[in-house]
Amino acid sequence: MKPLRNEDGIALVTSLLLTLISLTVMLAVLYLITQGIATSSAQKRYKNSLEAAHGGVEFFSKEIIPRLMQGDSAGTLTTAFSGINLAIPSSNCLSQKLNNSTAQWTACTGAVLTSDPKQSPDITFTLAGAGGSGNYKVYSKIVDATPGNSDSSGIDYLESGSGVTGTSSGVSPKHMPGMYRIEAAGEKEVNPNERALLSVLYAY
Repeated sequence: MKPLRNEDGIALVTSLLLTLISLTVMLAVLYLITQGIATSSAQKRYKNSLEAAHGGVEFFSKEIIPRLMQGDSAGTLTTAFSGINLAIPSSNCLSQKLNNSTAQWTACTGAVLTSDPKQSPDITFTLAGAGGSGNYKVYSKIVDATPGNSDSSGIDYLESGSGVTGTSSGVSPKHMPGMYRIEAAGEKEVNPNERALLSVLYAY
């Protein structure tokens, strides 16, 4: 007679189940490690693009706008900053953006009026990545403006500097700086998917 309870092979089944559980745990750990590396790499790429966008805003606000306000032409600036492949479209639009409110930008039409800095940007230039990691293309443009009474020479003639004890009979007008909303985008030159956008309010 054959026995009713036959436990032959139970050890094999148990070992297979333990192997399956161990394999599942190992795959889960490997997946978490892989995802962590991918997330870290994505954050690093985004940080590099964001730094390029910051550079675009700094360069546009600290170099380009003051020099255009002081009378430098687009051609002069393009030549002065040829090392970064600076490009400034030759049109009256940028001049109107610097000197007029948004509603008075009659020379600006179509994509120039959008908030996307890649569509008809005011300036574009190239920044070299750190450690030979590749170049970054930077796009920047003014999308909104409220002109003020700042002197375009770069010298503040609005403040007398005499303070409350001054004896000057003149009245100094209140300084109302021009306000510009600047949009900037920094992206990897060889991979436009690695990009970051930046929006800032600049007072001149």
